[in-house]
This record gives sequence, C-alpha cells and structure tokens, in this order.
Amino acid sequence: MKIQFITFSISIAFISFMVGMILTALIKNTNLYKTKLSNLNFIKSDFINQIMGVGIVKLIVKNTFFKFLNPKLKFDNKTSISQIKAIRNDMTKSEIDHLFAFLFVLIFMFNAIYNQKFLLPLIILLTNILMNLNPSLLQQLNKRRIDKLVSKFDRQEQTNEQNI
Repeated sequence: MKIQFITFSISIAFISFMVGMILTALIKNTNLYKTKLSNLNFIKSDFINQIMGVGIVKLIVKNTFFKFLNPKLKFDNKTSISQIKAIRNDMTKSEIDHLFAFLFVLIFMFNAIYNQKFLLPLIILLTNILMNLNPSLLQQLNKRRIDKLVSKFDRQEQTNEQNI
C-alpha cells in the first residue's frame, strides 16, 4: 500500500509539471505575470531555504540527469548581461511552472484528506515539496543572485558614465 502511495505521488508530480507549463503559457503575457508573479520571493532567508532542503535539491539538480532538463538556465564566464537577464526570465518561467504544479498536486492531497486517507496526503505533500516547491524556491534563490549581479553591473555602468 505504501509503495502505491509513493508511485502515485511521483506520478502526480510528473503530471503536474505539464499542468504547470500549460498554465504558465496561458498567463505569460498577462499583467499579473509580468508585475506580480515574475517578482515573487517567498523565503528570503538562506537559512530557512537550507532547512527546507533547497541546498539538497540544488546538489541533486547539479549532479544528476536533472541538469539536462532545462539547459537554458546555465551560463558561463563570458555571458553578457543581456543573456543573464534572458536566463532570469527563463528561471521565472520555470519557477512559476513549479508553483502551478505545486498547487495542482495540492488538489489531490486535499481530496485524499477529504476521503480520510491520511498517509497518502502526507506522502503526496512530501513528494510535492521535494519535486515542486523546492525547485521553485531554488529558482527564487538563483533569481536573487542574478538580481544582485545585474544591480552591481548597473551601478558599475552608471559610475563609468559619470566618469566620462
């Protein structure tokens, strides 16, 4: 029974990826996406992110086949600032994909609770956190790092323009 719960949870999580991508594609050109969703920042504390397991997910993504799933989210030492901004936009899309996926899986979790199955929703929740929430938090962490880099670059450009 527990193995069925685990396989069901993993299956729903993988299906939720597609649902998340579809929902993001539907709202990508809206004002809500451009103003609110693209600047989400749930957990700003690195310490809390580590407690949530974001560091573990980062290691998993960097060192397993997951690194090949979204090759657009990488840059090398010669990446221009415009390429970095484009990567940030791709990260935002991935983050929102995972958030919608997370919300989609919650429907199944609450349905199981409603049907008084309590082990299944726990397994669904843990799987959902690992496969949807933590990747979204990792994207937010990376976006904050990119924002600092872009801000530093912008300040440096302003200083150079003033010196000319």
